[in-house]
Amino acid sequence: MIRKGMKLYSILFGACPKCHQESMYCNKNPYAISEVLKMNDHCSHCNTKYQMEPSFFYGSMYVSYGVGIAFAVAAFIMSYIIFESSAVTAFISIVLTILALFPVIMRLSRNIWINMFVHYDKTLIKK
Repeated sequence: MIRKGMKLYSILFGACPKCHQESMYCNKNPYAISEVLKMNDHCSHCNTKYQMEPSFFYGSMYVSYGVGIAFAVAAFIMSYIIFESSAVTAFISIVLTILALFPVIMRLSRNIWINMFVHYDKTLIKK
């Protein structure tokens, strides 16, 4: 069960990594392509600044490579091994998976990157 207070919660739902009280993104839908990377400047609950320094999220490009590979491997295993398709069909399924999940991969990578540097603070929970 994924709940507030876990890193996985912030990573999967794009919540503030420090308090988990609100979304880091202006629009929670990653498929709103024009706003996929539009983030709030800071958390209105705990005042955590999301972009700690200029170009902070450039590091998330390295994370996105790994996340993209994970999705590609999953698509390959599903199409080639489970459904026993041809190599060409497996390749096409990998390409389509990466294209379809590109906005999700970008956001997930940013979420992982910021959670590597900002940690949850349970003292910020409203009582």
